[in-house]
Amino acid sequence: MSYKALALQLTCQTVNSCQTREEAETKMLETIQRIERQIAASLTTIGRETLLVVVPEFFLTGPPEDETVEQWVDKAALEIDGRLYEAMSAMVQRQQIYFSGNVYEQDPFFPELYFQTSFIMGPNGDVLLRYRRLNTLFTPTPHDVWELYLDAYGYDSLFPVAKTNIGNLACIASDDILYPEVARCLTMQGAEVLIHSSSEQNSPLPTAKGIAKQARAIENMTYVVSANSAGLVGNSLPGNTIDGGSSIIDPKGLILAKAGSGESLVANADIDLAALREFRQRPSVSNLLARQRTELYAGSYAKHTAYPPGTLLSQPAERQHFMRTQQEVIKKLYS
Repeated sequence: MSYKALALQLTCQTVNSCQTREEAETKMLETIQRIERQIAASLTTIGRETLLVVVPEFFLTGPPEDETVEQWVDKAALEIDGRLYEAMSAMVQRQQIYFSGNVYEQDPFFPELYFQTSFIMGPNGDVLLRYRRLNTLFTPTPHDVWELYLDAYGYDSLFPVAKTNIGNLACIASDDILYPEVARCLTMQGAEVLIHSSSEQNSPLPTAKGIAKQARAIENMTYVVSANSAGLVGNSLPGNTIDGGSSIIDPKGLILAKAGSGESLVANADIDLAALREFRQRPSVSNLLARQRTELYAGSYAKHTAYPPGTLLSQPAERQHFMRTQQEVIKKLYS
């Protein structure tokens, strides 16, 4: 099977200036309406064989700035069964696509926190998986409430893969692309397409994330569909700091399509599942998955701890806490 995927590069309308939840949700609903118009126009331009559309990280809200975790939960974190997911579900059903993005999300088990969540919706509007970002500096993660999170959801929830008629899809959020273990764990669960919602600096020179995307594709023999923002509106950062470079990369690390700056549908390309599966089943030096010897590394990982788990079980989720914890980890690593 072959189909087109689109990494839709969007300008992010932030909600930092909104004073109430109602004001923020109104702005987010307007964003969903705007995105649907862009998706419909993109499908007309590229073709109806475009079955997967990926949008950038925190495309509905932008990132928090001065807001505390509590304030951001109240203002901008989506309810799992709320009207924003309902609006996106209706959009996806109308457009008949697989749709993936990244949002800040509330969780009934952890009402004081939010998680940064990548999701995939199927053409019927159902959420097929939720992936919570695992590596971040100032945002709560499952690792920060480790034992309680495992009790609530189990270990397999950390690396979910959706088996669909367009392949085995998995999400990898933002900086998680820089951690090879994340992509490898998803691949060991069967992932064939890594969906990367990001909001990152772009440059004519090679960037860390740009290099990492190609490396993750090669290492795991997967496609990478990476959507970046086309700038942030209403945020304190200079407007074009996070702008451009959305890309689609094939399992050999070749860049199939890459957008410039600004809102764009240029990052679209064919996903050839038959070729991918044949590549994975062919004995050769380049079949890195078949040559992987996991037992070699398990013991080393088991003996070493860097960033401690569960730090938010006894501390509030404040920026000072995250920075202090990182300083302690650095001291431990290099003392």
